[in-house]
Amino acid sequence: MIESVKGLNGLLPSSALSGVETGVSNSVTAAAAQGAPQTSFAQVMTDMASEMVGTLKAGETKSFEAIQGKASTREVVDAVMNAEQTLQTAIAIRDKVVTAYLEIARMQI
Repeated sequence: MIESVKGLNGLLPSSALSGVETGVSNSVTAAAAQGAPQTSFAQVMTDMASEMVGTLKAGETKSFEAIQGKASTREVVDAVMNAEQTLQTAIAIRDKVVTAYLEIARMQI
């Protein structure tokens, strides 16, 4: 299929694509030259989970501070809304992962 796409290059002027090709290769080369740290998917998910737990704890702490009279209503609402948004994001990611797993499990070998 890639060979058929390469055949379409004759339909477009080469000058129109030259900037795109150069820009992509330059950015990839620049990132590699700078030694950009490579992060694994597992590490990204671990970091997100840790951040999520921290956000939920911050919302809970702010709620307890409000009960004790140490936090304003605005601070509590902001913290709880942030925690709720984080929880909704985590649930959405979980649902996508489960759906992907079930789809892979249904594949025939």
